[in-house]
Amino acid sequence: MYNMKELSNRTAEFTDSVIRRMTRISDQYGAVNLSQGMPDFEPPKEILSRLVEAAMEGPHQYATTWGAKNFREALAFKQNHFSGMKIDPNTEIVVTCGSTEAMMAAMLSVTNPGDKVIIFSPFYENYGADTILSGAEPIYVPLIPPEFKFDANVLEEAFKQNPKALILCNPSNPTGKVFTREELQLIADMAIKYDAYIITDEVYEHIIYAPYEHVYMAALPGMKERTITCSSLSKTYAITGWRLGYVIAPERIIDRIKKVHDFLTVGAAAPLMEAAVVGLRFGEEYYKEVQKHYAHMKNLFLKGLDDIGLKYIEPQGAYYVLVDIREFGYQNDLEFCEWLAKEVKVGAVPGSAFFKEEVNHLIRLHFAKKDETLQLALQNLSSIYVKAAKGN
Repeated sequence: MYNMKELSNRTAEFTDSVIRRMTRISDQYGAVNLSQGMPDFEPPKEILSRLVEAAMEGPHQYATTWGAKNFREALAFKQNHFSGMKIDPNTEIVVTCGSTEAMMAAMLSVTNPGDKVIIFSPFYENYGADTILSGAEPIYVPLIPPEFKFDANVLEEAFKQNPKALILCNPSNPTGKVFTREELQLIADMAIKYDAYIITDEVYEHIIYAPYEHVYMAALPGMKERTITCSSLSKTYAITGWRLGYVIAPERIIDRIKKVHDFLTVGAAAPLMEAAVVGLRFGEEYYKEVQKHYAHMKNLFLKGLDDIGLKYIEPQGAYYVLVDIREFGYQNDLEFCEWLAKEVKVGAVPGSAFFKEEVNHLIRLHFAKKDETLQLALQNLSSIYVKAAKGN
């Protein structure tokens, strides 16, 4: 045994991603994987056709480190249309390797070790890791089920601790909550009052269910200068494996993020950016079809859960549903998810992976799947009560 210096204290408490772990467990037992949010349907044909051309024609070398010019221009065009804000593709955009890098680059650019960052709980697991890697200290503000509203007084108490930033996922993973304009305005008012940045994760911006609507934080009065918008193309165009993300922010912030990004990953994949430009130029009809498609999958899956008799919290956006498992008597939701994958053949994520609070009675399932995949998952879930009874 070598007597060697210890490894990083900062990463000592890390576990692996529970979401990705549940994918491996699903694969191990041959379960229908409704854990990690990966669609099993094809991306738009126009994007794939352009990718075939790019594979033969290029580009195959480094693009400009903060993103190919035509990609940034197409992205600015698209976001101008939906947000109503004029975005300069040369000074206000950095293209990243997925929204995961976008969030990490934003955190490293904004925070110093010891700075505080507000995070709503439940939260996507990466936010906690990003905060730790940045050397920042999280302040958790609970979103209260089943509506997942926050207490304005609790939020203000968090702001009174002088945080550098607040992380906002809208629509929210894992809850599917869509923050109302009034809620966003309240957050914005406090950010201005206490001089904090807002780092948003808006990757599900086009996956919204009527009557809810997506409001861009940066578009609210006085918020463009202090909002750092992180997102990616993964969900909107069903290309989660392409790892094309971006940050949109004012020039003085982007200048810093460009430098951080340059040393994190150098740049996103050149041929993939070239192919994705086609998608960024789609007309509004495409995004209406995206919403229609996801509404269909949501309705199919939730009706199936109703028929089985499972209790859940209906999402307002994104493509996840939180299912209540209290009736099955498990005290440990990870053990339940392992049992579910092994015996029922459906992969899920334990809710405790997302909550700072002691919450062990919810699991997350996703429904970004073909009809036949969802029907197979529902067929498997239909045996859950029988198999649970046998297990007891």
